Parts: sequence; C-alpha cells; structure tokens
Amino acid sequence: MVNAKTIEQTLRELGVTLPSAPRPIASFVPFCRAGDLIFLAGQTCEIDGKPAFTGRVGVDVELEHGRGAARLCALNLLAALRDACEGDLERVARCVRVGGFVQAEHGYPSVPFVVDGASELFVALWGERGRHARTAVGVSTLPLNAAVEVDAIFELKTGAP
Repeated sequence: MVNAKTIEQTLRELGVTLPSAPRPIASFVPFCRAGDLIFLAGQTCEIDGKPAFTGRVGVDVELEHGRGAARLCALNLLAALRDACEGDLERVARCVRVGGFVQAEHGYPSVPFVVDGASELFVALWGERGRHARTAVGVSTLPLNAAVEVDAIFELKTGAP
C-alpha cells in the first residue's frame, strides 16, 4: 500500500509555511463550526496584522501581485482552518466554497483571475477535493485598505471530532 502525501508534506513541497492565524480586528470570530462544515471568516492579505498589498488591484496593485495577495489570504484562511481542526488538516474532506473580494475600480474585468490565487492553492493541496464553488466580487474598499479579502467554507470528514 502506498502512503498518500499529507497536507503538511504538500505545503512543504510548495515551499509554504503557514502563519499563525490572524486575530480579528473587529467583533467576530475566525471560524464557526456547524455540523461537519467550517465557516471561515474573511481573511485579508495581511502579514503580522498589516496588509502586504494595499489599494486597488489594476491601479495600485498589478494583477500578478493581486493574485499573490489572494494566495496570502488563502494561507491565512488555512491557518484559521488548522486551528478549527485542532492542528490536523487531514480532517478536511474538501473545500466547499470560496468568496473573494477584490478592491478595484468600477468595471475592473480581472476580478476572477485575482481570486484564482486563492483557489489554485486549495486545488494544489487537495486536488479534486480542493475544487469549489466560488464568488469573486470587485468592491470599492476593504478593511485597512487591503487589496484582497477571501472567505471560505470547508467540510470535515464525517465523524471528525
């Protein structure tokens, strides 16, 4: 029998170290569990409490940096998910849904491609189980002038504590 790679091994192969889960800046919690679903609050593209990418994508931030901002949001989501799973990402059955918010000028056409920076990381980690339903929306402002914010819903394996 061949052992499947763990999520932690895949993260290492991708050169990724998960940060500590960011602390909420307002009155909410980083995640809530309902049955086998974990609802993750939106995470911005922050490092150590400060946005790494600020301003409007397509104006102040180039598309590729916007994708990097979305990937950073995904890393922060994974850190919160790890906390929700009590440190064991192997408990995750699949990514169900992702919501992406991109600070952009009215009419910016590349919002979905920015949010791909988050979606592609989940697929890289879980393969087909990382594919998800998604909404990608352009907005006029985000907390702390962050360029991107992403939220997500994950399903735990049935019976996972």
